[in-house]
Amino acid sequence: MAKNEKSAAAEKIEKAEKTKAKKAKSDKPNIFIRIFKAIGRFFKDLRGETKKIVWPDAKSVLKSTGVVLAVVAVFTVVIWLIDLGLSKSIDLLSDAVRGADEAVTETVEDVTGENLLIEDDTQAAPEAVEEADAETTAAE
Repeated sequence: MAKNEKSAAAEKIEKAEKTKAKKAKSDKPNIFIRIFKAIGRFFKDLRGETKKIVWPDAKSVLKSTGVVLAVVAVFTVVIWLIDLGLSKSIDLLSDAVRGADEAVTETVEDVTGENLLIEDDTQAAPEAVEEADAETTAAE
């Protein structure tokens, strides 16, 4: 009999689980009903949350606004100074490069007595070098 009682109890448990699963599916209302309930719950919660808001008085709003404007002004001046410093340093670097280019450029007198302007040995045109060599060999 113990086997019959176990199986009867097991059957009751299985039957209860099946009915519970069926009920869970049938307890779920239509999707549209669930959506409208969710929307209603959202607005109910929204109303409750807006009641909890504590609005600041005019004096504290003006004070906070003043602090924000002061911080913005300070950062504006700091950024302007950094920009000015970087601009001046770039100008100094470009002036130094121009000065170095002018130092490389020099006037050289040719054997014939003409002044030739040579900017850089590496940038001199090969024809000019050949002409200079031809003139020096002709002069000898």
